[in-house]
Amino acid sequence: MTPRLTPDSDTSGPAQRPRAGLWPGLICSLPKPLLVVPMVVQWLALSLRYRSLSLPSAADPMIDAGGLAGESKIAYFAQVGDAGRPWLALTAAVVSGPDAAARAGAAMAALGLDFPIIAKPDIGWCGFGVRRIDDHAALEAYCDAYPTGESLLVQECLDLPGEAGLFYVRRPAETRGRLLSLTIRTPPTVRGDGTSSLRALLARDERLRGRTALYESAALDRVPDAGTDVALAAVWSYRMGGLYRDCSEAITPALEERIDAVATSMPHLHVARFDIRFAGLAELQKGTFKILEINGAGSEAIEFFDPAVPFFTAYRGILAKQAMVFALAAENRAAGFAPCGWRALLRAFRHQARLLDRYPASN
Repeated sequence: MTPRLTPDSDTSGPAQRPRAGLWPGLICSLPKPLLVVPMVVQWLALSLRYRSLSLPSAADPMIDAGGLAGESKIAYFAQVGDAGRPWLALTAAVVSGPDAAARAGAAMAALGLDFPIIAKPDIGWCGFGVRRIDDHAALEAYCDAYPTGESLLVQECLDLPGEAGLFYVRRPAETRGRLLSLTIRTPPTVRGDGTSSLRALLARDERLRGRTALYESAALDRVPDAGTDVALAAVWSYRMGGLYRDCSEAITPALEERIDAVATSMPHLHVARFDIRFAGLAELQKGTFKILEINGAGSEAIEFFDPAVPFFTAYRGILAKQAMVFALAAENRAAGFAPCGWRALLRAFRHQARLLDRYPASN
């Protein structure tokens, strides 16, 4: 169970300043296909300018397709050097198939893990297929439902109340990188009134009610006590109803130095988002956290999904991030790192998209 927050373990971040601009949060309510149209147009324009449809795959050349799509999550962890390993969540990969649950149990034992754990896809996106697993029967059910022949991950379930995404960039000519943003996530949550079921509370929540089908494992017919906050999912992604808040003003030199040490211990990692868990903001600012995942050049700029960010500010930031990745990849190409090619990139996207519909449901 996620521990209760105290003033010493506050994960909410600093108070936000009012933001000037039209339609704050509108980008959060746009359908995904509509959201990506300007990005596709810009991608094509940048591809013409830089003479490559797949150029961003050269931004992180040691990761399959640069981390744009279809890459292995455990491959990132495998590339972390000794200096960064203490900051990684304990994680192992198992290929699904006969006796996968037994092999997953053996991997847990080797890592010293007991239930609960987190099971998730090695090739993932937006929290698809991520589940909290509380016992061996649930692990067997997860492995049985998982696509045969594909890798799944077992990871320690971190008893830490804070979660964040840290967006990192290091130009090829630089010896040190920078943290460009710190985005704190909070889980999809409703507050009990003592008389209404979770299902009824969800129906009254304008932001979450369209996601009710995602929370069926949360025992929606129970009635929480008045004033009790109930987290509806173990996955805090935006797709699952997690709330994002841009807290980039809380970045400290100690935090940036810690992430830079992890990133520079990996070969030619230049663009990444580190998804982390932490005990409290003060601890995070000291550089104390655990890394759940590392995502490459395809990382979303999630700070712009803060509902306080005006629409045009968000879109300008998203497009600026994409342009930056193209420019950085061009520097790597000039240094001899070739992009993967558009056919390989398309195969990676297709493989990932096919898997998403086959994964067990998130919880």
